[in-house]
Amino acid sequence: MKPAAFDYYRPRTRREAIEVLIEVGEDARIVAGGQSLMAVLNMRLSQPRALVDIAAIDELRYIERRDGYLAIGAATTQAELLEYDFLADDVPLLAESLPWVGHFQTRNRGTVCGSIAHADPSAELPLCLATLGGEVVLETRRGRTRRIAGGDFFQGILTTERRPDELITEVRFPLKQEHHIYRFQEVAMRHGDFAIVALAADIGEREIQFGVGGVADRPIVRCLSRDDDLAEALNVLAWSLDAQNDAHASAAYRRHLVREMGRRLLAGETTEEEAADVYPSR
Repeated sequence: MKPAAFDYYRPRTRREAIEVLIEVGEDARIVAGGQSLMAVLNMRLSQPRALVDIAAIDELRYIERRDGYLAIGAATTQAELLEYDFLADDVPLLAESLPWVGHFQTRNRGTVCGSIAHADPSAELPLCLATLGGEVVLETRRGRTRRIAGGDFFQGILTTERRPDELITEVRFPLKQEHHIYRFQEVAMRHGDFAIVALAADIGEREIQFGVGGVADRPIVRCLSRDDDLAEALNVLAWSLDAQNDAHASAAYRRHLVREMGRRLLAGETTEEEAADVYPSR
C-alpha cells in the first residue's frame, strides 16, 4: 500500500518545526529517519495531514558530554551514536545495546530520538533510557522546554507524554557511574528484529536497576536489592508483567526468558550464543 496524501514540511530550524506543529496540531507527525513511521504510513495505520521532516535541522544533530549525562540531538542517527569514540566509556549500556538495534542500513537513517518517540515496547533504546533513568527534553513555543524522566515518558504501545505542539529536541543518558556494571541482552527471531524479550541492567554495589522490554506495553524497570533472592525476585517480576501470547512467543515462554536469561545476565553468564540456546530454533 501507499500512504494517504499529506503535506510535507522540511524546516531548517527547530523554531520553524515547532511553528508547524502548533499550526497543524494533532494531525502532524514528526519524521527524521522514517524507519518506523514510513511503514506505519504505508499500511495506513496512521494518516496524518502533515509530515514535519527535521532531518535537515543541523542544530539538532549533536552528541555532547555534559555535566553527568550524554546529550543526543533529535537529528542524530543511531549509526552516528554507535561511532561516537567515547560511547563505551560514557554510556556502556548504549554501547552494548546499539548493535542490536535493527541493521546497519536502518541505523544509518534511523535516529536515536526517533526510536524514543516511536515508543515501541520491544525497542532497545527506550528500554535503555528507562533503565538508566534518563530524560527526554521537549520544546514548544517561545523556547519553553520541559524534561520528562524516561520511565514516565512512555505511556503504552506507541504512546508517549509528548504533546502535539512539542518537539523532542534531545534525549539525555546518564554517564557511567563508578563501580557500576552495565549489561544488555535480548532474544529475537533474527538478530536485528524487534526483541521477543530484551533485558538491561544497571548493577550497583547494593541495588540493581533491571529493565524488561518486549513483554509489557512499555519498558518496565524494577529496583532489585543485591541482598535479596534474585531468582525469586525475577520470578515475581516475570509474573507481574502480564505477558500475552502472540505469533512470536507464548506468555509462558516470555516469563521463562525473564527468569532464566535474567539470572544469567545478572550473573554475567549470558552471551549472544547462550541467548540463542535459551531460544530454541524453530
